[in-house]
Amino acid sequence: MTTEHDNSETIAAIATAAGRGGIGIVRLSGPAAAAIAERITGKQLMPRHAHFSVFRDSQGEPLDSGIAVYFPAPHSFTGEDVVELQGHGGPVVLDLIVAACLAAGARQARAS
Repeated sequence: MTTEHDNSETIAAIATAAGRGGIGIVRLSGPAAAAIAERITGKQLMPRHAHFSVFRDSQGEPLDSGIAVYFPAPHSFTGEDVVELQGHGGPVVLDLIVAACLAAGARQARAS
């Protein structure tokens, strides 16, 4: 099976197991990951530094608070720019954070 990935797109996905949990992670991967995270957190993220942040939707309404960490390419899990938004666990909160990422320019990741 061959899969193709467009490296010009930035994708967003929930990176933790489904269900309720104490911490949930939304991962952004791609060239606009840092810019999208800046729109959601209101902060310019320093590489490999944990930033306490309030995650906001496109209208500026708070969705959750947590930690944002930026891993620039090529030294990341995917080899691309990656940002992890580490908030409170649970499907509703994580879905809201993903929706904010999509509204800010990311595309929903697809399983291959």
